[in-house]
Amino acid sequence: MRRSLSVAVALLVALAASTPVAWGQGKVRVNWTAISGTQTAIWLAHEEGIFKRNGLDVELIHIASTSRAIQAMLAGEVAFSTLDVTNVVEANLKGADMVLLAGITNRLTFSVMARPHIKSLADLKGKTVGITRVGSSTHVASQVALAEVGLKPGDYHLLGLTEVPNIFMALVAGQIDAGILSPPSNTRARRAGLVELKNLAVDGPEYPLVAVGSTRSYVRANEQVARAVVRSYAEAVHLFKTNKTAAIKALQKYTKVKEADVLDDTYTQFLGYLESIPRISPKGLETILAEVRAKDPKAKQLKPEDVYDTRFLAALEAEGLFRKLWGK
Repeated sequence: MRRSLSVAVALLVALAASTPVAWGQGKVRVNWTAISGTQTAIWLAHEEGIFKRNGLDVELIHIASTSRAIQAMLAGEVAFSTLDVTNVVEANLKGADMVLLAGITNRLTFSVMARPHIKSLADLKGKTVGITRVGSSTHVASQVALAEVGLKPGDYHLLGLTEVPNIFMALVAGQIDAGILSPPSNTRARRAGLVELKNLAVDGPEYPLVAVGSTRSYVRANEQVARAVVRSYAEAVHLFKTNKTAAIKALQKYTKVKEADVLDDTYTQFLGYLESIPRISPKGLETILAEVRAKDPKAKQLKPEDVYDTRFLAALEAEGLFRKLWGK
């Protein structure tokens, strides 16, 4: 079944390369990576018909974590995905063909939540911290947070639990000492009496966390599709910020959270976290590049344009889309 799916998608990609105008009417696989409010605009673009309005027939799928999503994209099984920015940079150094097209948030939208006996980040030395998996946004967030108190990988134990809600459940059950949680799971954790050691979105650095991306080879062959996806995402962010009812409905469907106050708090948090004009912060991207350069000599010559293609956002700005949406 998996092989036949790969063959079918490969045929669609071949069709896209030869007839890019017609590709907009073909099936385009778009992936979302996390049960988190960071994904809401992608959900809205699908649920509210924005993709379809822009000529895209989208099949929305869920492959958890950037590392697995990149594998699927390089195999030709997915056209676009939400992606952890740091992981894309590191994957390209290993020979991947990834490119970022639109920024989702330039904040680390995670809280480090812990059992009540843990009083500070420093107390996590020798303790077990839950993440989704190595090579995920939760993994990046754990390293950033714990490095602030001098803890290095190896000073604590990481446990991969696949999805953010699983981290919350493991915390409540006492199976881990702390975990990296995003909204709505961090809201649920506060309600459950767990301790918030740090809210990285509020107290952390400017740091591009998640973006919409593809492979360069796919974008080269399907520029009209890429343009339509970036437009759809930008329009969906506007819908999120101006139509709370639609946003809450999408959050409820995809996160499976039913508590109205948790959904409301998640929506309120992401009003500030999602970039209205979905650019990746140059300052934040340079921070990531500097971190990677410090670890990998091959990254010394790495430049922002090696991982971030701004053409489609620039075209939308030139045609006046953002002035139309936001009045600026």
